[in-house]
Amino acid sequence: MVFSGLTFLFCFLPAVLLLYYAAPRAAKNTVLFLASLFFYAWGEPVYVVLMIFSTVLDYTCGRMVEHFRGTRLQKAGLVLSLCGNLGLLLTFKYTGFFIETVNSLFSAGIPKPGWTLPIGISFYTFQTMSYTIDVYRGDVKAQRNFIAFGAYVSLFPQLIAGPIVRYRDIAEQLEGRIHSADSFAEGARRFVTGLAKKVLLANNIGKLHNTLTAVPLSGMTTLSAWLAALAFAFQIYFDFSGYSDMAIGLGKMFGFSFPENFNYPYLAASVTDFWRRWHITLGSWFKDYVYIPLGGNRCRIPRRILNIAVVWLLTGFWHGASLNFIMWGAWYGALLILEKFLLLPVFSRLPDLVRKPLSRIYTLLAVLIGWVFFSLESVSDGFMYLKVMFCGGTAFTDNATMYSLLSFLPLLLLCILGSTPLPANVLSKLRTYAVGEPVKAGTLQTGTGLVCRKHRMQGIALTAAELTGITIITALSVAYLISGSYNPFLYFRF
Repeated sequence: MVFSGLTFLFCFLPAVLLLYYAAPRAAKNTVLFLASLFFYAWGEPVYVVLMIFSTVLDYTCGRMVEHFRGTRLQKAGLVLSLCGNLGLLLTFKYTGFFIETVNSLFSAGIPKPGWTLPIGISFYTFQTMSYTIDVYRGDVKAQRNFIAFGAYVSLFPQLIAGPIVRYRDIAEQLEGRIHSADSFAEGARRFVTGLAKKVLLANNIGKLHNTLTAVPLSGMTTLSAWLAALAFAFQIYFDFSGYSDMAIGLGKMFGFSFPENFNYPYLAASVTDFWRRWHITLGSWFKDYVYIPLGGNRCRIPRRILNIAVVWLLTGFWHGASLNFIMWGAWYGALLILEKFLLLPVFSRLPDLVRKPLSRIYTLLAVLIGWVFFSLESVSDGFMYLKVMFCGGTAFTDNATMYSLLSFLPLLLLCILGSTPLPANVLSKLRTYAVGEPVKAGTLQTGTGLVCRKHRMQGIALTAAELTGITIITALSVAYLISGSYNPFLYFRF
């Protein structure tokens, strides 16, 4: 079951909302826990056992760590949690990769296991590990209510593909959260925005990518290679950020406040800045639980370089058990090291007129190259693709490429616009205009009634316009889904 599916939109979500708001406050976490297990079991009926095992393991380890604080058993509880979670992740996600590597190196012929990758295992194992680590550090208290902890681990709005929500982010909300009509409405708007980004933008620009890459690399033109790379960049952004928007919106509908996961990453002025804006919760997880414990920036330069390299090799490997993901992580690790010790100091000495456009062009090129390795399963194909981009293909362009460009040009322009804060800024200014400036105390208030009436009418008009826009966007998204069109979720495989 996916958020952009008709079953979820018209059956599961309405039923869960009805049960949730009909339930007394003391039973709301129970409703969420059971509904989340059902949501996961819909697509993974066998692997729901793994989630329950992980929940029981980390609940027990958290209580153990807190109860035996100051003794050897405290560390034993942490080690048990880490080994259990990493063991699950390594077994179900990476066993096939390790067997393939051994077979290729030693011609061993070891058969690969027949199991499939449990959806979302990379996300919920990281969440549960962060809980036990935070209890061990004393940053949070162990949760004593198993149902509340189970609701945290299995919470369906962000279960499948994040954002990665740490326990400390919502510990108080699990105990008692505020529900309001305004928060629900804000969540619904955010959900519809994410649905539109996923269904109307990501899915359709993904068709351009699929069309262009259907041609063998040996027959691609230079322009088609650049267009396909750009299309994938927009597809994965609107796919993942759209999912995060839907997750954050659903969270608000149930009274939760999840952390933001994206902040217009394609406006970044450096690769360092890009990773402060892209998949924010994953970057902060690796920083707090890997980079800083390794020594962070407190070490000498050789050790700092090693720390960055370790984090980014792990980041690449986290995304998938394949050499292309390791290459992708190594690419960013190398760039971040280069920026930290060379590029950023050089850029800072340039005048703004040169530095700003140059740094953004460099960042976009670096990100596009990264997406080439990310999207292709073979590293050698990635290098061949880059050769077409930078050294030329069979020709600069051809009729098929130009037809694709002209056909998708309006959508490309919409994607460019949608990846900037301009639409949100315009809506914010309209809201400010509709509400107006408050009248200061002690000032002359002649005609204040007329002004308030004017602002009230402007607010009503804006609300009506927003409601109309949301209705149209929802109708278009649903119509697209009913047509049974292309509707993948790229981050499900991680």
